[in-house]
Amino acid sequence: MNKVSFYAMVVFYLVAGLNHFLNPEFYLPLIPGYLPKPHLLNLMSGLAEVGLALTLLFRSTRRWAALGIVCMLVTFIPAHLHFIQAGHCVGNLCVPPWVGWARLLIIHPVLIGWAWKARGFSEAV
Repeated sequence: MNKVSFYAMVVFYLVAGLNHFLNPEFYLPLIPGYLPKPHLLNLMSGLAEVGLALTLLFRSTRRWAALGIVCMLVTFIPAHLHFIQAGHCVGNLCVPPWVGWARLLIIHPVLIGWAWKARGFSEAV
């Protein structure tokens, strides 16, 4: 993993995490109805993304942060399945059916692989 890819990941998760606090109305419809306390889950997701992005910055915590991102992404799979089962329309977000499948089968594994590679980034910050 090169330096640009690593710092892009940090910024990606930092911005995504902050967005949970700034635009919760985007995320709330994506949380499956069978999960309790969607507002709390949204805040926890945002906090996890911000926290993991920041802990990626330190070599001493990087491996655990990267593994935490992998685990976090796995916990997001029910939201992707919910989106697909909802007919690719939740809240105000409506996209063609292939987008939901692409998110689950292509983008999500790429994000997991990206995080997996980050655990070995050796530059100190």
